Amino acid sequence: MRANIRRNELTRVVVVGGGLGGIKMVMGLRKSGFQVVLIDKNNYNQFPPLIYQVASAGLEPSSISFPFRRLFQGMKNFFFRMGEVLSIDEEEKAVRTTFGTVHYHYLVLAGGATTNFFGNANVEENAYPMKTVTESMRLRNKLLENFERAETEENEDARQVLLNVVIVGGGPSGVEIAGALAEMKRNIVPRDYPDLDSKKINIYLLDATDRLLRAMDPKLSEQATKDLQDMGVKIMLNSMVTDYKDKEVILKDGQTIKAETVIWVSGVKANPMGGVPETSIGRGGRILTDRFNKVKGMEHVYAIGDQSLVEGDEEYPQGHPQLAQVAIQQADLLAKNILRAEHGEEMRPFAYRNLGTMATIGRKKAVAEIGKTRFGGFSAWLLWLLVHLRSILGVKNKTVVFLNWVWNYFNYKQSLRLILKPIIKGKQ
Repeated sequence: MRANIRRNELTRVVVVGGGLGGIKMVMGLRKSGFQVVLIDKNNYNQFPPLIYQVASAGLEPSSISFPFRRLFQGMKNFFFRMGEVLSIDEEEKAVRTTFGTVHYHYLVLAGGATTNFFGNANVEENAYPMKTVTESMRLRNKLLENFERAETEENEDARQVLLNVVIVGGGPSGVEIAGALAEMKRNIVPRDYPDLDSKKINIYLLDATDRLLRAMDPKLSEQATKDLQDMGVKIMLNSMVTDYKDKEVILKDGQTIKAETVIWVSGVKANPMGGVPETSIGRGGRILTDRFNKVKGMEHVYAIGDQSLVEGDEEYPQGHPQLAQVAIQQADLLAKNILRAEHGEEMRPFAYRNLGTMATIGRKKAVAEIGKTRFGGFSAWLLWLLVHLRSILGVKNKTVVFLNWVWNYFNYKQSLRLILKPIIKGKQ
C-alpha cells in the first residue's frame, strides 16, 4: 500500500526520526526546493536534556515537547506522517511503514537510541528507564504514588522499601536525576507529606566504574560526587547491578538493596532499522557510515545522531559520543551536502566540534567542561540554564520553562505534582 503523500517531480528526502537531529535536518532543507517527509512514531519533538525535570515534577511534559505540525506550519512541500518504519527496500528506494510505502530519493535515518538493559530481562521488566517524555511521566507517577502509599503504610519495612530509590548509571542523566530527587526530599516532601519522615528517603546512585561522570575530567567527577553526598545521596561506585527481582537490587559482589523504584540510566543502544545490512551494524547496534554519514554498503541512505557510528575519524575511532550536539552538527552538514550532491558539487566530510559537556547537580550546583576550561558551582549552573533554555524550541516553551525555573528557585511551590494515569479496560 502506497502512503497517502502527494507525489510531484521534486526530489524527495525522507527523514526517519524527529529528534534534535531529525528536526535540524528538516530545518536545513526548508528552502531547498525538495519535498521533505518526516516520519516519527510520536507527533512531537521532545527535548532530552530536560526529561529528568519532568520525571521529578519540575516541568510539565508540554514544556519540553513541540508538535511537528506546529513547528513546520507553512513550510512548502513538507509532510509529516506518524508511524513506524518497518524496513528499507533499497532496490525500490522505499521504506515500508505502518501507514504504507514511502519512496525516496534520499533517506536519512535519525531514529536515535533507546535504553540498553544489556539483556537483563528482569531489569527491563521492572526498572524505570528515563529516555522519553512518556517514560518520565511513568516514573513521576511512580515516585509520587510511592510517597502517598508510604504515608499510609503501617509496616516499617514495607514503608522503607517504598522510600528507597536506586539510580543505576553515573553519567549526566544519573547525576541530574539524583540531584533533583535529593532536592525533592529536602524541600518538597516535608511540606507536601508532613506525616512522612523525609529523612528515611534513601537515594542510591550506583555505577559500575570507579567514578561518576566518567567522560568528564576527574576533578569534576570529584566535585559532583561531593555535591551529591552533601545533598544526602548515597553513592556506590564499582557496583555492578546483575539483577532486579522481588523488589531487590542484586549487585555483582553479593550486596542487595530493597527498593520498589529502580531508575535505569546505565546505557543506550541504537534503535534497530530493518533492511540495513548486518555488515553495516556496529557497536551498540549503531549504523556504520562514512565521513559523509552515508550508510556503509547502501546508496542514497544516510544515518545521523545516536543511531550512527562514523568510521574513519581518527579523533573518535570508537564513534562520536551520543550527544545532542553531534546529531545537530551532522544534520546541519548533511542537509548542505545533499544540496551539494544535487548540484553536482563535492560533499564535505563531517568533523565534530566539541562545544563542551555539562551536568547540573542541584540549585546553584553544576559542573562544566568547555575546551580546556573546567569549572563548577554557581557559574556552571548558570551556564547550564542559559544553554538549555536557548536550545528549547518555541518562544512559549522557553518562557514557560524560564518562569518555572525562577519560581522553583525561590519557593519550590510548583503545582505539577499530579498523579495522572490512563485507565484502559480497568487497568492503570
